[in-house]
Amino acid sequence: MNAAWVVHVYQHPEACLPYLLLHSAAYGRYLAATNVQAPQGHHRHRVEQRGCDHPEVDLIPWRAIRTESGDEVYLDHFHGGCLRANWNTGVSVSVDDPDNPSPTTRWVVEPIPAARSMPRLPLPRPIGLHDELLLREITYVWPNVEGALVNHDVFCFMGRSVFRLRHELARRRLVDVSQLAMCLPTRYGRFFPLVVDLPRNQEALIVVVDVAGTPGHAALRYADVDAW
Repeated sequence: MNAAWVVHVYQHPEACLPYLLLHSAAYGRYLAATNVQAPQGHHRHRVEQRGCDHPEVDLIPWRAIRTESGDEVYLDHFHGGCLRANWNTGVSVSVDDPDNPSPTTRWVVEPIPAARSMPRLPLPRPIGLHDELLLREITYVWPNVEGALVNHDVFCFMGRSVFRLRHELARRRLVDVSQLAMCLPTRYGRFFPLVVDLPRNQEALIVVVDVAGTPGHAALRYADVDAW
């Protein structure tokens, strides 16, 4: 799920041609190329996920350029450089030199169908691991009978496990955990299902809770990354 992206077409006011915004199916944020030096073992600049309301909005537009073979694309950033996968560190990516493209700057676009059923959540890891000691504030909201998100509550949650978070929210809402779905809201009112472990930071999160039998729950669709 972390490698699944929704492509949005974006017309930048200073560009003649439209650009693309890569919207994460995991956290509902956009892929951005920063001016920060990439970590050791990566190339050029660091990339990260950001909201479209971030003040540096020019960091999220990309342009797809077809390769010579026509079967792949380079993802050229608005400020220059191509998106590159760093295979020695798994799924991390960084911005590469466009004048000397590496084979790892070639990307294939594959459609991902939508599924109605929630995928199996990753099982929790041992509590003693460093990631599971992170503490963050969770604000969870749920709709009233008209569907408006007017109810909310706040608590502190330790760790990154989406599995544990779902059980904790079900306990607080007094519902069966199998009936509960979690979403992350976006700036434009979209809800992205939360089915991966939380980010490796302590940023506060707003989680929308939907229960089976409600219109919001019925409208949810999940990226079926195992459909190929």
